[in-house]
Amino acid sequence: QVQLVESGGGLVQPGGSLRLSCAASGSSLSIGSFSLNTMNWYRQAPGQQRELVAGITNGFGTYYADSVKGRFTVSRDNAKKTVNLQMNSLKLEDTAVYYCNAETPGRIKSYWGQGTQVTVSS
Repeated sequence: QVQLVESGGGLVQPGGSLRLSCAASGSSLSIGSFSLNTMNWYRQAPGQQRELVAGITNGFGTYYADSVKGRFTVSRDNAKKTVNLQMNSLKLEDTAVYYCNAETPGRIKSYWGQGTQVTVSS
């Protein structure tokens, strides 16, 4: 079993920054097994579908939604079993609940955190 806990959300003004963190834990999740997972950040705004924001593979390859390229940076620390999302130049449309997601190799299993609210407002 794997648990994912997000933190770092909050209220920020347009143009501001936030850093989200996701900590993974679980009786079956060693550092080795965590390092094999692809880690993703999704978000869901009210009335909209959940969308992929950014991800980082087990080889540290990264990918981003077009809407956040150049503003968001995803990183991971396998020793700490954490994944982070640095969000800069935040816009009103970045307001959403942000979810951490872990995919095991081959996408056999997928785990989700409970989400953290990010609100961008003046």
